[in-house]
Amino acid sequence: MTSITQQEIEIILNSTHDGMIAVNETGIVTLFNKAAERITGLKADNVLGREAVQVIPNTRLHIILAKGIEDLNKQQDLASTTSITNRVPLRNDTGQVVGAVAVFRDITEVRMLTDQVSDLWKSRNLLEAVIDATEDAISVADEKGNTIIVNSAYTRITGLPPEAVLNKPVTVDIAEGESMHLQILRTGKPVRNVRMKVGPAKKEVIVNVAPIFIDGAIHGSVGTIHDISEIMALTDELAKAKKLIRHLHARYTWGDIIGISPAMVAAKDQARRAAETPATVLLRGESGTGKELFAHAIHNASTRQKGQFVRVNCAALSENLLESELFGYVEGAFTGALKGGKKGLFEEANNGTIFLDEIGEISLSLQRKLLRVLQEREIVRVGSTVPVPVDVRVITATNINLEQKVKDGTFKGDLYYRLNVLPIAIPPLRTREEDVPRLVEHIIFRLNQEFGRQVMGMAPEAVAELMKYPWPGNVRELENVLGRAMINMRPQERVIDTQHLPLLECEKINEAFLALEQTAVVRPLADVVADAERAAITRALTGSGGNREKAAKLLDVALRNFYYKIKKYGIVASK
Repeated sequence: MTSITQQEIEIILNSTHDGMIAVNETGIVTLFNKAAERITGLKADNVLGREAVQVIPNTRLHIILAKGIEDLNKQQDLASTTSITNRVPLRNDTGQVVGAVAVFRDITEVRMLTDQVSDLWKSRNLLEAVIDATEDAISVADEKGNTIIVNSAYTRITGLPPEAVLNKPVTVDIAEGESMHLQILRTGKPVRNVRMKVGPAKKEVIVNVAPIFIDGAIHGSVGTIHDISEIMALTDELAKAKKLIRHLHARYTWGDIIGISPAMVAAKDQARRAAETPATVLLRGESGTGKELFAHAIHNASTRQKGQFVRVNCAALSENLLESELFGYVEGAFTGALKGGKKGLFEEANNGTIFLDEIGEISLSLQRKLLRVLQEREIVRVGSTVPVPVDVRVITATNINLEQKVKDGTFKGDLYYRLNVLPIAIPPLRTREEDVPRLVEHIIFRLNQEFGRQVMGMAPEAVAELMKYPWPGNVRELENVLGRAMINMRPQERVIDTQHLPLLECEKINEAFLALEQTAVVRPLADVVADAERAAITRALTGSGGNREKAAKLLDVALRNFYYKIKKYGIVASK
C-alpha cells in the first residue's frame, strides 16, 4: 500500500474549510493551514516556527500543553470573525503530551443568519400579537389561494379553528358568496364592503380584501372580516335604549315642581295622596302649567316607580294610528303592519304607568275601547279578538272642559267618571305670582347648564315686570321668555335686566284693551290690534336705536314679517 507523502498531506490540510493550527511540546507552531490564514488574518510565514502564545491572539494551545485536557466547542473571536474551536492534546505511545492541535470553523455568516432568523421570528411574533389584538377577523392567503394566517378573532367570528383552514383552500370557510381572496389573486384589485356568510353558523359579515405585492408581483392577499351581526345587535340594543329614554323613564319628582302659593301647595298635596293609591288620576289645567311634571312625580312616588312610564300625546296622532299605538296589532291587521305584529303601549306599560295627555281629543270610538281597558283591565290588539290582560296605572291630562264635552255628546259620560276618580287642578301661573321668583331662579339654573352660561340671577325690577305679566302660556311661556333673555345678554353679563327681556306676547292685547278703555268706543278688533302692533313696533325701534334687526328680535318676529308690517303701517325709521 502506497503511503501518503508530506506534500499530499499539506494539500489535504490546505483544502479543508476548517482552520488548523498545531504546536509541538514546546509550544512552537508547526502547522498553520490556508483556512487558518483566512480566518485569523495571519500569514503562515509569520507564524510557523514561532511560539504560538507570542504570535496568535487568544490562543489557548499552551494551556492544553500544560494541562493535557481537551477543550471542545468553544467560541472564539479572531480578528473580524467568530469561530467555534476544538483544542486537543497530542500524545505519544506512552501517553506523554507531545503537542496540541486546534481545529476551528468560521461561523460569522452562520451567526449573522441566526440573528436574522431570530429577528424574523421576533417580527413574526410581534405581527401575530398585533393581528390577534384586533377585533376584526384577519385571514392571509398565499399566491396559490391557500390560507396561511388567521387570527383569534377569525375563529370567534367564523366558528372555525385554525387547523380547519390553515394550508387549505380559502373557500373552506364560505357558506354563501364568492371568495374575495381568489378574485384578488385573479385581478390584483382590492375589494371593499362585500357581504357574505361564513362558517357553520352562516354568520353574516362584511369583508375587505387587498392584494400583497412583492417586487411588483402578487404573492397573496390579506382580508378583514367584520361581523355585522354584532353591529345589528348593538343597533337593536341602542334602539331599545332610546325607546326606554323616550317612553319609559319618568324624569321628574316633587322637587321639580316649584311653588309655595296655596293653590300649588294644595295641588302637590293632592298629588302625593294620589301617588299612594292605584286610582286613575285626571290632571286638569291650562297648557304649560306642568301637568306632565305631576304625572312623572306621581309615578316616581308610587309603588310602580320601578315599572315603566309611557307618555302618549293623544292629540298628536290620528285616530287609527293612536289606536294601533295604544293597543298594538296582529300581523296582517292592515296594510304596512309589521310581520309578527306589534305590542301596544298599554302592554309596554304593564306593571307601570301610562300617561295619556290631551285625553279630551280622542274620538268616541277610541273612548269606548279605552273604557273597556279601565273596566276589564285588558286590551284587544287591532285585528284580533283575543283579550290581553294588563296591569297599568292610568294618569290622564286635559286643558279643555270635559264636562261641556259630555253635555255636547262628544265625550262619553261613563269614561269621564272613570277618569275623574282623583281630579287634580293645577293652577295657572297668573294666579300664583308669588311663585314667579322661585321659578325664575330654578329655570335660570337649568338654562345655565343647557346654554353653558353663568347667569347669576335676575334684577329685582325685571322680576317685578314678570310678576305683573298674566302669562297666558304659563310656566312654558316663562321658560321661553327667560331663554330669549339669556340669548339677548352679552357673554360677560351675569344678571338679567329689563333690557334683556323680550317684548311679552300679550302686550299687544293689553294695549288694545287700553285703547278700548280710553276711547270708550267699540271698534273693529282688527283696527285695535293694528294700533297695538303699530305702537309695539314703534317702541321696539326706539328701544333698539332704529336697528330693525334688533327690533324684530325684541318682538320675536321674523325679519321679513317685520319689514312687511313697517311698510303696512307706514312706519318710518332709519336702520
